[in-house]
Amino acid sequence: MTKDEPVALIWHRFADMPAPLLYEVLRFRQAVFVVEQKSAYEDLDGCDPAAAHLLARSEETLAGYLRLIAEADRVRIGRVCVAPEFRGHGLARRLMHAALAVARRDHPGRPVAVSAQTYLASFYAGLGFAAVSGEYDDAGVPHIDMVRPRP
Repeated sequence: MTKDEPVALIWHRFADMPAPLLYEVLRFRQAVFVVEQKSAYEDLDGCDPAAAHLLARSEETLAGYLRLIAEADRVRIGRVCVAPEFRGHGLARRLMHAALAVARRDHPGRPVAVSAQTYLASFYAGLGFAAVSGEYDDAGVPHIDMVRPRP
């Protein structure tokens, strides 16, 4: 990926995702979290139907993804991932800024939470998130809970 290569960010509701697109998303998440990171975790956790799904596309290639879930007292962003060939060009930051904008618009005043892989804590801190837990193991990967008071 180059800085000139266009990457479109597109929101999808779960109910509106055709089966091939859902399959592509689930396979993408599996490639990053299960295969690449060698973490056998429960990806299909029942939260996808209630989530808004943000896909980053470069032509026909799925380059990045995240989901946003409105909970009773907060908004949760999760499953943030970028394909290896698209890393290092600010795509994760673009995804997060887009998610924070939707959180601000649709859920004003609610804090935004992430369960961050520990090595990414400084990335999330740069977006206004602060640690609210100690480090814990999540399926073999060190994580920390972080919250951004306002989107």
